[in-house]
Formats: sequence, structure tokens, C-alpha cells
Amino acid sequence: MSSAAPAPRVIAVVGPTTAGKSDLGVFLAQRLGGEVVNADSMQLYRGMDIGTAKLTLEERDGVPHHLLDIWDVTEAASVAEYQRLARAEIDRLLAAGRWPILVGGSGLYVRGAVDQLEFPGTAPAVRARLEEELELRGSGELHARLAVADPGAAQAILPSNGRRIVRALEVIEITGKPFTANLPGHESVYDTVQIGVDVARPELDERIATRVDRMWEAGLVDEVRALEAAGLREGRTASRALGYQQVLAALAGECTDDEARAETVRATKRFARRQDSWFRRDPRVHWLSGAVADRGELPAQALTLVERAVTA
Repeated sequence: MSSAAPAPRVIAVVGPTTAGKSDLGVFLAQRLGGEVVNADSMQLYRGMDIGTAKLTLEERDGVPHHLLDIWDVTEAASVAEYQRLARAEIDRLLAAGRWPILVGGSGLYVRGAVDQLEFPGTAPAVRARLEEELELRGSGELHARLAVADPGAAQAILPSNGRRIVRALEVIEITGKPFTANLPGHESVYDTVQIGVDVARPELDERIATRVDRMWEAGLVDEVRALEAAGLREGRTASRALGYQQVLAALAGECTDDEARAETVRATKRFARRQDSWFRRDPRVHWLSGAVADRGELPAQALTLVERAVTA
């Protein structure tokens, strides 16, 4: 870096699961004098470590990480609450002359942290009616309705994520507009550089399968069993997390352990495609290759991108 160090800016490291975002975030924080702010919705939950690939203290290599382990698994996620917490961390770090390194693949959380994004209010009667329909008819039927009302929202939200489907339908009913129409243009509230880690689909699929195998070997089933005792099944958000949902089904006798593992791989591959599609729609993301062949060059390329002082 030059002798006149640039003023700290927000760096957002985004992309699909298993692309290598976490390690890149640690590298950039170390080189720039920064700290990581988590933007993975499931890493916000205490105890959900193995299934979310949360970095261990050793893997964080001395870099402070914020907004990890802040919610109990029984608590429903709130993007609006995350926005408040993330901006408080970002503002604190900038004021201290530190670089906030936002790392995660939860697209709406990233946008909530750095963009001019206001969330519509809630209508309790509408929400209660939709939740009752969810209970009676299941998330698949409501997702099909969402696909008609707002195809973009349906593509971004997993058919199994009943809570987010209900929220999208609620916003549509309250505002009279598609849920995605309530997302403004790509206007940041911070001076932000967004780095997308790009891995070709065949390699990404292979990484996902390998990671799921390692999660099982590392004790994911025991982790879910312990969280079940802490109320995981009652957690409307946490219980739907990839891997956790499938293991809960196996523990309930609804499928075998092998079937749960295979379904976790399939569901994670689908989710990775949704993540990739979400971030590809944002023209501000600068994509860098995270392929094995280019992995050694990725950190230096990312650092060069930041030092060029490009705006995103």
C-alpha cells in the first residue's frame, strides 16, 4: 500500500456459499486494519456453528468478528433489526479509523447494512391470516402464489422459507406493489466496495458436497440434537436453516440420516444458485475468481481492487 493510507471504507465480500468469502474477509481485515462484520443470517444464531461453517477462533486469526452468536435459536430473524445492529458496528469502526469488512451471502442483509433501504411496516391482522394459511396449506402453496404476484421475490426466497414468504406476501398486500418493488435502486449510504467471489458451478457443487460431508463428520447431528433441546424446532427462522432442517427431519424419523445428508447437498446447491443470481443483479459488485486455480491470486486481486479506490 502507498505511504498515504486511504481513509477506511466499507468492504463487502459477497457471493455464494463455499466460495471462500470468510477467508478473504480475514485477509482483507488483516492487511487493511479492519474488522469483520457478519452478514450471514444464520451465523447470527448462537450454537449454530458447524452447519453454518462459522469460522473458529483459530481461523479468525486474531481478527475481531462482530454480529456472530447474538440471537437464540428460538428468536425469529429480523432484517430491520440486523440493519440497526450492522450500521452501529460500521459507524463505530469507521469512527475508530478501522475498515469494516462485511462478509456474507445473505443478500438482503448486505443491502440492509449498506444501502438506502427502508422496510415497510407490518399489519398484524394480515400477518396473522397469512401465517394461518401457512400452517394449513404449507409453504409450497404460498410460494406458488408469491411466484405469480412477484416472480423476482419467489426466485430469491426458498420455497421452504415460510416466514420470508409470509413477509413478502404481507408487504405486497400492505403496499399494493411487488415485494421487490420496495427495494430501492442501488444507492449506498456508505462509501462501499463490493467484491464478489466467483466460482464456476461444477467446482462450487463439488465444494458444497465436500463441505456437507465434513459437517456430518464434524458432528452436525450432535449439534442439532443439542440445539433441539434448546428449542430449535420452535425457532421459526433457525429451524429452516440448511442442514438443520434436514437433520431435524431425520431425528423425527421422517427420513434416514443418509437421506438428510443428500437433501442438504441438493438444497445447498439450489440455494447457492439463488445467492449467485441475487448478487449478479447488482452492477456494483466487482467479481473476482475464487476458483482453486486462481485461489492464490484472489487476495492480491481483492487488495488491488480496494487500493484502486473504485466506488461501488
